Amino acid sequence: MDMNPQFAERLQRAYYIWFTTVRDDGMPQPTPVWFIHENDTYLIYTMPDSHKVRNLRANSLVALSYNESDDAGDYLVIMGEAKIDRHAPPALQNAAYVEKYRQGFIDIKMTPEEFSRDFSTAIRVVPLRVRGE
Repeated sequence: MDMNPQFAERLQRAYYIWFTTVRDDGMPQPTPVWFIHENDTYLIYTMPDSHKVRNLRANSLVALSYNESDDAGDYLVIMGEAKIDRHAPPALQNAAYVEKYRQGFIDIKMTPEEFSRDFSTAIRVVPLRVRGE
């Protein structure tokens, strides 16, 4: 998946990305999530009983959306396929994730251990197509 290098760098630093799954009735469900880019995929941690997990069981096609300007001039939509990644380490053991969201854990009044316990399901998104930039 080719992406403008400057945009890829800005996306790497982005704190949130919009993760859109689709309910079984076809209604899209966009949600802002924490994420890291890892080995040409995107890794998201969530609660095991979340809507995201339930939606993925019915439809693995998803979108990740990012916009860094108020006028939508610089935007990116990554369409991909998402799966529960049972081989991903817990968030607590993912050094890049812990480093990126160290302050975030404090802001939501959770330790990395608590976060890892509650957000114990890893979702891995494999990009299929990119639109925007």
